Amino acid sequence: MTAALYHQLLDLTAGALLLTAVLVVWRRDLAMIIRIFAVQGVALAALVGVLAAHEGSVELAVVALGVLVLRAGVLPALLRRALAAAGDDRRETRPLVNVAASLLAAAALTLLALAVSAPIVELAPSPTTRAAPIGVAVVLIGFFVLVTRRRALSQLVGFLLMDNGITAVGFLVTSGIGLVVEVGVALDVLLVVLVLGILTGRMREVFGGTDLDELRELHD
Repeated sequence: MTAALYHQLLDLTAGALLLTAVLVVWRRDLAMIIRIFAVQGVALAALVGVLAAHEGSVELAVVALGVLVLRAGVLPALLRRALAAAGDDRRETRPLVNVAASLLAAAALTLLALAVSAPIVELAPSPTTRAAPIGVAVVLIGFFVLVTRRRALSQLVGFLLMDNGITAVGFLVTSGIGLVVEVGVALDVLLVVLVLGILTGRMREVFGGTDLDELRELHD
């Protein structure tokens, strides 16, 4: 792989990560949000695959395949299963922040990520570290989704966006983490998703929905 092609593919996959995070902020239909999250999983796997091809690492290639299966296959399938159990509760109808303000916030968080990541880029300038601020931006946008959405499923997607961003930063800053570490992180994320899926199912059975504000009103 030539240096120019490597830089282009790295920028393309990192840009896809950021674009999908912004699209999650923009959309309100939960089925579409899950599809966008699956596309982000493909972009993350492609990012790791580019690093694997550049470094000629079989270990990284295996990790890329694992990321593709877990984050573009298993996790979206679990989210779709939880959404199917929701019945008519398939839209984020009352987010704390409207669409226009959310997109402005995503832009501001991206600029913040570029600012706070500048020392890291200057410390070790390289194509991978220059792309690391994109991962930080995805983490911040994921946290924004987590704290501004009312549906439990939307908040779960926000958490998973944060995890994707953290994983991307780990690969970009260190030029690839070990297979054992990635497998451990993946199992932790899968466990969290399974537990939260069970909890949201129980919430729906007991209270008839997963709107957290409505549940607080019942508590009051």
